[in-house]
Amino acid sequence: MAIRWPLLVRRTHKWLALAVGVQALLWTLTGMYMVAVHIDIIHGDHLVRAPAATPVDVASLVAPSRIVAAAPGTSEVRFQRLLDRPVWRAETPDGARLYDAVTGAPLPALSNFQIEEQARRIYAGEGKIVATRLLDTAPVEMQARKPPYWQVEFEGWNRPTLYLSPTTGELISRRHALWRVFDFAWMLHIMDYDERSDVNNPLLRVVTWSTFAMALTGAWLLIWSFPRRKRKKA
Repeated sequence: MAIRWPLLVRRTHKWLALAVGVQALLWTLTGMYMVAVHIDIIHGDHLVRAPAATPVDVASLVAPSRIVAAAPGTSEVRFQRLLDRPVWRAETPDGARLYDAVTGAPLPALSNFQIEEQARRIYAGEGKIVATRLLDTAPVEMQARKPPYWQVEFEGWNRPTLYLSPTTGELISRRHALWRVFDFAWMLHIMDYDERSDVNNPLLRVVTWSTFAMALTGAWLLIWSFPRRKRKKA
């Protein structure tokens, strides 16, 4: 039985189009969003103010060597400020820890009040804090970061949210509505519905090659549809 190639290719093209057409549309729409919104806005750079530079009286500080002696295994000690208080930050095997830079005493984990004050100093907007939570389980938007950390949400249409370290008060990440839309669009774009990070997952490869096959069959049908001159009989 002879294969009717035009009919076979047309049916293959039709079923491939039905199978991957929705995803092809999603690729277009999500790609448009990711291009239209500037990446700096997505990153939330506008939510954070630059720290003010303040002079330091080095003579009044304890030596970093004292901090290293108090925390064996420390790989790095650097100076920073926490709520206008000079502190030494030590990178220990158990994570970052803060020490009073004047007395050398270790500092406890930050309280709810301290975290909110730190968040207000970091946040560049004018909205009030509407919720503060110490999280032990990572929300979807922070799956790449291991808890615990503080979540501080400010009022506003875009739900600006800061995530702060409970031990150092440093800014871990920031989130807002446009970032969340971007994250959802990215999930649809790469077809990774679990971790939203694997750009080479099996589902994406299958749909990509199916879309390529649809394009090839469509091109074949287009060429085949052109009128062909019949050879003249001698």
